[in-house]
Amino acid sequence: MRTKKGIVLSNKNDKTITVVVHSYRTHPKYQKRYGVSKKFYAHDPDNQYKEGDAVEIYETRPLSKTKRWTVIKPDTTNIK
Repeated sequence: MRTKKGIVLSNKNDKTITVVVHSYRTHPKYQKRYGVSKKFYAHDPDNQYKEGDAVEIYETRPLSKTKRWTVIKPDTTNIK
């Protein structure tokens, strides 16, 4: 089960939140690290997460056209 940690970017949809996940990659030639971010749509059945909350999501079966992740729990580690 793949998991990712991110921050809630939007909770405007019903039972769906948008989570942005920041990570770092290394350039293959120059070996310099650079930051990348990606948005994921996650299932939030109780509409309990608000913008700015740190959450952990896991991959699940397709729930809609774009939603393939579900919220596990609020993330208690310090992420930025």
